[in-house]
Amino acid sequence: MHLKNSDTLKHLPSFVTKMENEGIHPLVIDTFSCYFKKAASGETGLIYDKDISPVGLDEIENIKNLDKYAKTGKRVLKKSVMIILNGGLGTSMGLTKAKSLLPVKDGKTFLEIKLRQAEHFNISTAFMNSYNTHKDTVDAISSINPSISTLFFLQHKFPKVLQEGLSPANWPADRDMEWNPPGHGDIYTALYTSGILKQLLDDGIIYAFISNSDNLGATIEESILGFFAENKFSFMMEVAERTPHDLKGGHLAKLKDSRLILRESAQCPVKELNAFRDIGIYRFFNTNNIWINLKFLNDFIEKKEIIQLPIIMNPKTLDPRDEKSPKVYQIETAMGSAISAFENATAIRVARSRLIPVKKCNDLLSVRSDCFILTKENRLIVNPARKLDKLPEIKLDPLYYSKIEMFDKRFENAIPSLIDCKSLTIKGDVLFQKNVTIKDEAVIKNSRPSQAVIKEGMVIDGEVTL
Repeated sequence: MHLKNSDTLKHLPSFVTKMENEGIHPLVIDTFSCYFKKAASGETGLIYDKDISPVGLDEIENIKNLDKYAKTGKRVLKKSVMIILNGGLGTSMGLTKAKSLLPVKDGKTFLEIKLRQAEHFNISTAFMNSYNTHKDTVDAISSINPSISTLFFLQHKFPKVLQEGLSPANWPADRDMEWNPPGHGDIYTALYTSGILKQLLDDGIIYAFISNSDNLGATIEESILGFFAENKFSFMMEVAERTPHDLKGGHLAKLKDSRLILRESAQCPVKELNAFRDIGIYRFFNTNNIWINLKFLNDFIEKKEIIQLPIIMNPKTLDPRDEKSPKVYQIETAMGSAISAFENATAIRVARSRLIPVKKCNDLLSVRSDCFILTKENRLIVNPARKLDKLPEIKLDPLYYSKIEMFDKRFENAIPSLIDCKSLTIKGDVLFQKNVTIKDEAVIKNSRPSQAVIKEGMVIDGEVTL
């Protein structure tokens, strides 16, 4: 993007017109315009090591010390809402509908589990859907018929920007390809423009807990809510200690003025990726469990109009399925990056059990297995009978298990027991019958073109070649 500001800013009216023709809210257009001007001036969104410093283990509060706030948390439950990010289709797992509609544990979908959690605390829910997930989600919730109030609002969209010249992307073959989701940082503007923010405040709702629909470890915790409310924070991010498996997620750091900041992998200069991935330097990662004071948010938008978050210039091809299609930038922002934009924002150190995401079929096998149980409050927890410190590391052959239909066919009889499993690697096409037990470090290999079968009652311990 080594272009003169005047050369690229001439395209801004075209972007504005394009967004107006789509009926996009003026505040969203102004927000995009603000980010585009930054891109046109050469801003890349990169955050350099020289401008930040690591956060020490003792510099943020630990959830272990918050029991005294549980009473306050219980008292303000009636002023709270669970907001669920529900825009994903789960395309990486071969899904064509909202990922939250996938049965994940004991026959219940992500969506039903989230609703039952909210029912337990008797608090409202609000779903930020995308255009792709909205109808399916509304239909599914009407069939579940929850006892608590359920609200919906839509994520906005930004026009894709051609890398060459920063002009609007044009793709007559499929106009939808010309647009991209603006990242979950859009939630704050979407809450406001949809009218949901005003509706919640009018109903006396002040505190919002925001999490991903596919993270079943994220639910209301009264001690955290009480800590957030009693200290009158504007914003709070839940962070956990990084492990070697958390190299891609955004990490927490400090600016020179001691404000906390979130740096995503896309905001890290290539030459500094080794430091970014060093879990001994940057100790905490963002779980994407966020708490926000809705009154503060409303006042902030009313006063400043635009929430300016650090931009992410995400390089892509215009058609993600066509590598030869023009190169574009997707202008995006991260929800957690508000930690550096809002006054009186903080972070809290939580247990890893607050983050149990299901991104791939590998994760789904672990969650569906006896490694986890669903409590009567619909909280997903690690099975107390599991004595191993870490969850099993699962690697399923992507040729046979990467898509949900393939996965379900090979585990249609039952999910094997993994309660005593440290790791499981499957190479080749393998079908599982009932009552199979996997222990310790197991490797199952089938090099034949035909499917192999793990028969009923088998115990797999070590390497097995079929």
